[in-house]
Amino acid sequence: QQEKEDLEGKLKLREHLSQTAGKSEATPAPSKNIDSQMKQLQCKLKNSNNEITKLSTTIKSLRKEVQEKEERIQELQAKISHLDKDVSMKRHLIEDLKSRLKANQENEKTSNETLESLDRKVKTLAEDCSNKKTSIDSLKRRLNVATKEKSQYEQMYHKAKDELEKKDLKLTSLERKMIETECAMTELESTASQQLHGLAKQSGQALETLQKKLLLTNDKVEEFMTFVKALTRELQHSVQELRTKIKQAKKMEEVRACKKGLSHESVQLAASILNVSTTDLEEILEVEDDEETAKTKIEFEKDKEWLQYIQKLLEAQCPFASHLMDAVLEKLNEKKKLVEEYSSLMKHAV
Repeated sequence: QQEKEDLEGKLKLREHLSQTAGKSEATPAPSKNIDSQMKQLQCKLKNSNNEITKLSTTIKSLRKEVQEKEERIQELQAKISHLDKDVSMKRHLIEDLKSRLKANQENEKTSNETLESLDRKVKTLAEDCSNKKTSIDSLKRRLNVATKEKSQYEQMYHKAKDELEKKDLKLTSLERKMIETECAMTELESTASQQLHGLAKQSGQALETLQKKLLLTNDKVEEFMTFVKALTRELQHSVQELRTKIKQAKKMEEVRACKKGLSHESVQLAASILNVSTTDLEEILEVEDDEETAKTKIEFEKDKEWLQYIQKLLEAQCPFASHLMDAVLEKLNEKKKLVEEYSSLMKHAV
């Protein structure tokens, strides 16, 4: 700008000089050097004007950049303030999390203590279970002893009954003798009658006690019979259920094998040939054969014979415990075999 002002001043001086020279006719015309200088100064003035315009444009662009940078600085300051707020919030969150972590650690300690106490309780419960198992075993032994004693008491009852019958026969014979000797022995009649009355009272008391014992033993025997019948029926029912389950599982395996062997298209073709649906065709495939029905009939007859055999054993005279035990064990072994077969079939099905 200073150079521009200097150049403009020089131009003004030159113009003034040229004007003064034009007015004074006496003065000679301007020289060539002055014109060349004028041209040079004009060129410099143009160049300086061009530079000034360039500089002004660069200044404007720089101002715009400065404004953009100031706006950027303001945005960054706003972001920094926001980040400071976030940092403070995160610090508060970290402190809160630390407090929660301490609380969780304390809760974990308490839970560990409760777990230890629960483990102790579990151990005590396991010990109680083992003790109960031992007590159950002892009760089973007592039950076996009671059954043996029951059989012994039944034998004693039969013996007492036989003795009572013998005593009844003796009493009848004595009464006959008393009637025969009644005429000859009038003096001994009173004493004999007293003795007979005493014996009758004693025998009546003995009979009452024996009748009470007999009633108790009959009740026990009836309870035992009902228990055995219910047990045998339940065994037979469970065995039948297992057989039906095994048959159903075998049927399902056969149907699956048929379905695997036959494709979907072949099943549809067979259904269309028979003029039935695919579900009806599957039911036809699931129908039992004659051998299976005959087998089920034989098994049903065997179960019926087994129940009749147990009924005969219960109605028979003692001892019959060993035969009854053998029959029940036979049915239990059959049930065990059926359970193993059913479990193996279910494993294959899975």
